[in-house]
Amino acid sequence: MKELLEYLARGLVEHPDEVQVNQVEEEDGSIVLELSVDDEDYGSVIGRGGRTAGALRTVIKCAAVKDKRRVFLDIVDT
Repeated sequence: MKELLEYLARGLVEHPDEVQVNQVEEEDGSIVLELSVDDEDYGSVIGRGGRTAGALRTVIKCAAVKDKRRVFLDIVDT
């Protein structure tokens, strides 16, 4: 799922080399993926009204169903 998020995010931004995904496992077995991008690319990743971010979350959650895991996506500021 981490690789999928990196692939999708790199397709959305102007500076694909700045895309970083940090994976954190919680005690309850869920996974938190923290996405950070270049300062100029946050608008592209979030999208108008948060639609792009919502779509990314949906795709990641659907991919996680296959592994029977709970996954959350956080877009963080570095």
